[in-house]
Amino acid sequence: MASHSDEIVHEGGCHCKAVRFQVRAPSRYEVVECNCSICTMKGFIHLIVPSTKFNLLQGEDALTTYTFNTGVAKHLFCKFCGISSYYIPRSNPDGFDINVRCLDDYNPDTLAISKFDGQNWEAHASTLEHLSKET
Repeated sequence: MASHSDEIVHEGGCHCKAVRFQVRAPSRYEVVECNCSICTMKGFIHLIVPSTKFNLLQGEDALTTYTFNTGVAKHLFCKFCGISSYYIPRSNPDGFDINVRCLDDYNPDTLAISKFDGQNWEAHASTLEHLSKET
């Protein structure tokens, strides 16, 4: 895993640019690909960070929330363009989950992807808990 000193500020947001944010994370992302129904349908590639490493720059008023099942996860999306650039995950409600595809500097060649079995979420959720903790 990258050290804290390897972190840089990445900017990103939704397609129409109504929602913009910054996230502090390594230049080479360590991300998770989940096979649950919503992640698969959205094409979400997860970069989970502590809340202290996320800063919403604009667009809070442009966000709409979708919840299902337990209601813990807050699936946020832009009410104008429909893009889900980040959300509050059920596995890490103390952090933020960034869709790396929505980062301005997104480059699939920089990704280190781990697979997560979200179809069996309860059996595997504990493997993600550390991702929203400060290092």
